[in-house]
Amino acid sequence: MSDPVIVLLDLAEFCEATELSDVHVIEIVEHGILEPQGTLPKDWRFTDYELVLAKRAAKLRRDLELEWEGVALALDLLEEVQQLRAENRMLKQRLGRLLVE
Repeated sequence: MSDPVIVLLDLAEFCEATELSDVHVIEIVEHGILEPQGTLPKDWRFTDYELVLAKRAAKLRRDLELEWEGVALALDLLEEVQQLRAENRMLKQRLGRLLVE
């Protein structure tokens, strides 16, 4: 089994892939929504996960007319809901096994 390939995009490639300006990407990073590798924008490298996250953030901002602070909060809450749902499914499976025994 081979290791998964990690895609790394520089800022220009990332902007093109997300259809966001570099100013918006910098704002998204400043609000903690994205955490690229590297310290300066010219050195930043973004993964495919961050690509998906940026597209989701841009959609939230556009659809809900939120500022980036609101987008960051919404993404945190959506992630927490996803984690709670996964935990709930696991607990239901465990409970189901206990009730069968």
